[in-house]
Amino acid sequence: MNKKSPILSIIVPCCNEAPVLEETTRELTTVMDHLVREGKISSDSMILYVDDGSTDDTWAIIEQKAGHHPYVQGLKLSRNFGHQSALIAGIEATQDLSDCMISIDADLQDDVAAIDAFVDKYREGYDIVYGVRRKRKSDTFFKRSTALTFYKLMEKMGVRLVPNHADYRLMSKRAVDELMKYQEENLFLRGIVPLLGFPAVKVYYDRKKRFAGESKYPLKKMIAFAFDGITSFSIAPIKLVTCIGFLLVLLGAGVAIYSLAVWFLDHTISGWTSLILSIWIIGGMQLVAIGVIGEYIGKIFQETKRRPRYIIERNTTEKMKAKDTVPHG
Repeated sequence: MNKKSPILSIIVPCCNEAPVLEETTRELTTVMDHLVREGKISSDSMILYVDDGSTDDTWAIIEQKAGHHPYVQGLKLSRNFGHQSALIAGIEATQDLSDCMISIDADLQDDVAAIDAFVDKYREGYDIVYGVRRKRKSDTFFKRSTALTFYKLMEKMGVRLVPNHADYRLMSKRAVDELMKYQEENLFLRGIVPLLGFPAVKVYYDRKKRFAGESKYPLKKMIAFAFDGITSFSIAPIKLVTCIGFLLVLLGAGVAIYSLAVWFLDHTISGWTSLILSIWIIGGMQLVAIGVIGEYIGKIFQETKRRPRYIIERNTTEKMKAKDTVPHG
């Protein structure tokens, strides 16, 4: 084995992905075979499927693949912990077995052909390689518009994100080692990885249609994910609520002065409508403010409990760890 060839781990979070796993394995193993033949990666490299609480045959397929294919390994979580936690579980499971890691979703929307370019950039000395969508033509107008708005909003709040990048990336072992020092419960990897500061580069690719199955990110989950990202990295929403509060106070003072002036001039008019509107607006703002503050308090509550980010039920990589494999990058 060529000692200069890095050990690569491809981490694939899965949740009810039984319809796509056969094709995903075929495409990823084809890429791995090519990279091994070219001497770009070690033959000890692996594909790690992380089953994030699937209720279909996902784990059965992973076990079957792990038993018959030298590249494939599996990690089964005890329940659904969420995409980001599944990614972290996979990263930690392969941290001591790899020189570099690539995370990719199982649905084959991210072009696996870009992995070759990822590895080339890693061999050039880059610690982080971001997979970035070249275009968003396959998205609906609504999704494209909301994504653009989200990136601009995060930028305004001082959060460093890579536009049109999801979780398709390569990270070197030293970048992963530093990433694992971030111990917060509410991990937002798209925001944390750019904070590491290591040499990084972008690789552009065209996103494909989902091979099979349904999207695991409907509108409700997308909004929740975006809100988690904002509140995990910025206190700007609290500052915004405070500013609106001051504006309402100034507006209230103006209305009070106007009311007194009208009263002194004896031009008072029944103001039921304006009064009700004012109550509704101020009451609504108060509820929004309480909700925003409550979101931050909830995150503090979760952090103080220090619960595990995931629980592993089955892990086929334990046999590899028993061999005391040491990365040589």
